[in-house]
Amino acid sequence: RDAYPYYQHTAIGYNYRMSNICAGIGRGQMTVAQAHIDHHKHVQALYEELLKDVRGVHVHRQPADPRYDSNFWLCTATLDADVKVQGQEHAYKEVIKSAVGGAAGVIKAVDSATTDCQPNDNVEALRVFMSANRIETRPVWKPMHKQPVYADAAVYTNGVEEEIFKVGFCLPAGPWVTDEDVKRIVEKIKEAIL
Repeated sequence: RDAYPYYQHTAIGYNYRMSNICAGIGRGQMTVAQAHIDHHKHVQALYEELLKDVRGVHVHRQPADPRYDSNFWLCTATLDADVKVQGQEHAYKEVIKSAVGGAAGVIKAVDSATTDCQPNDNVEALRVFMSANRIETRPVWKPMHKQPVYADAAVYTNGVEEEIFKVGFCLPAGPWVTDEDVKRIVEKIKEAIL
């Protein structure tokens, strides 16, 4: 993974094996999977309620069609391009020097702080603001066809995924995120927006 505040790859790595420890952990997780899904759904509903009146922030929801039943493994939102965030003028001024998210130690150094496809300055400023407040938010995943490793691959697109990447971000929603955590996260989002 390259040293950007989002997942970008210039090389492909492989890990074809699963250790017996990882397999055991996976089996153990199956016993609590439904409780985790229920918790994620609860956190999603809380974000939807607490962010509904925050200007420029839109929590992604599942379609109203009863055929859909999201597990809300990721709770994502978008930030309108015209929303100003504290520190936005400093977004992408420095190259990332440490791991972002769960990929500690898997960083490839880079020379430039920017790429041809990245989140808007306000989304990056929100990530930095939240990080300074010990809250991890991340951009949504970079479109595969914009990954350098796939630069020569054929692509069929209408551009919607690039637009979502520019304005989208992920909110904390794991099994240990409490209602109080969600309330604090939302208060910090409100504080970040100018």
